[in-house]
Amino acid sequence: MEEVNLIAESVKFMFLGMGVVFAFLIIMILVLKAQGIILTRFFPQEEKKVVNTTPIKNSTNTETAKIAAIVAAVQHHKNLKG
Repeated sequence: MEEVNLIAESVKFMFLGMGVVFAFLIIMILVLKAQGIILTRFFPQEEKKVVNTTPIKNSTNTETAKIAAIVAAVQHHKNLKG
């Protein structure tokens, strides 16, 4: 009967398994890159048009709303502490 070195066999299986996983990942990366190239060639991304609008100056209403929200939060916190 032939003696089998279990450590050597396990190392061989480990490298075989890691090689298969590595090959799969490389193939997956290549396929995804090819898919990206194909999709951008047949379905190009449309450029978005930027509309030149000026923002409405509502700083007083915004500031008042922020102050009211802060005051309400502080009052609610004080009521919870009791």
